Amino acid sequence: MSDWTRLIRDVADFPKPGIVFKDITPVLADAVGFAAAIDAMAAPWRGQAIDAVIAIEARGFILGAALAQALGAGFVPVRKPGKLPGRVLSQTYALEYGQDTLELHAEAVPAGARVLLVDDVLATGGTLEAARALVERLDASIVGAMVLIELAALGGRGRWNGSAPLKAALTA
Repeated sequence: MSDWTRLIRDVADFPKPGIVFKDITPVLADAVGFAAAIDAMAAPWRGQAIDAVIAIEARGFILGAALAQALGAGFVPVRKPGKLPGRVLSQTYALEYGQDTLELHAEAVPAGARVLLVDDVLATGGTLEAARALVERLDASIVGAMVLIELAALGGRGRWNGSAPLKAALTA
């Protein structure tokens, strides 16, 4: 286990009772820890000729932008409804404590672009699956998906039905 993993803080009953939230803000606040976390996320994808990192709001943005920089790729945000101007594609999905919708610019990447999906935590898999569905509607080529933390006990990996690999920097 890398030093950055010790910076992750568990917060009980957030955002709802019964949920244990993985707070990565201490990782982000520590320059060495943040760099190590991004290095761990980038390692499996170096040399893969990735055109764009497509990252999910909100904590995924922080990781995704840094990861895009590390991989020499562009950055594309997947946002909550009403946050992107212009024509968007929408996808509604279930998560461990409710339902939500994600949106992506309809022209975010050209058909055939090689993209990496990024999020902070893989829990039940609904968010990542919704992002995958959006990207597939763009006819982009999904090289893989990367999360900082996978909560293995919640079984989210089982929902990943993309043919590309799904990797986690830390499995908890």
